[in-house]
Amino acid sequence: MPGIVLRQDDNFDAAYRRFKKQTDRNLVVTEARARRFHETETEKRKKEKIAARKKMLKRLYMMRRYESRL
Repeated sequence: MPGIVLRQDDNFDAAYRRFKKQTDRNLVVTEARARRFHETETEKRKKEKIAARKKMLKRLYMMRRYESRL
C-alpha cells in the first residue's frame, strides 16, 4: 500500500505529487476500477479472447509491414 513520510520542508503540493506517483506505480487506481463492478467468468474469457485477437492482428500487421520493406 502506498504511503509517504512527510519531511519538515514539504508543502502539501509536493507531498501530494509524491503520493500520486506512488499510487500510479502500484496501479492502485487501476485495480480499484477493475474491482468496482463484478465481472463474470464469461466476460473475463471474452475480454481475454478479444485481447488475444488484437495482439495477433498487431503482430501480423507488423510482420507484413516489415516484409514489405524487403
